[in-house]
Amino acid sequence: MNAPVELDREMREAIGLRDGGQFEQSCAAFQDLARRFPDSAEVSFQAAWSHDRAGREEEACGYYERALQLPGLSREDLQGALLGLGSTYRVLGRHDESVATLERAVKEFPDFPALRAFLAISYFSAGSQEKALGIMLNLLADTSSDPSVEEYLRPIRQYAEEFLGH
Repeated sequence: MNAPVELDREMREAIGLRDGGQFEQSCAAFQDLARRFPDSAEVSFQAAWSHDRAGREEEACGYYERALQLPGLSREDLQGALLGLGSTYRVLGRHDESVATLERAVKEFPDFPALRAFLAISYFSAGSQEKALGIMLNLLADTSSDPSVEEYLRPIRQYAEEFLGH
């Protein structure tokens, strides 16, 4: 059978298992795929995502790291892999790695606000509460269309800068 066609079918099935809440079955399917297609960044990324959803963070990290080392991730998957890895590092208490990964993600994807939220959470977990608050205030100012927030954008941004040390 044609390997790319078979891989595509098996990946859809494994993703379907994950989407259906069958996380352990999805993990098993992706472990098999990762053994058979070790040079596929997409397989590694999807395996990471399934392991993350199953609460198997240590294993997820390895798959995320592998996905990021290999060529071939789409921009959307690269964004997801960086967010997933940074968030997973934080869950595991690997705060410096979490912050570094999410800082990289924010630099590469400045127009994806969720990354800044996760970066703030990581800074907070790492003990940098003021920096976390500064990031969140800027995120609020950048993304809110609430009239009461818009009315106070100037002081909100001033406080953000104060907390960020600028």
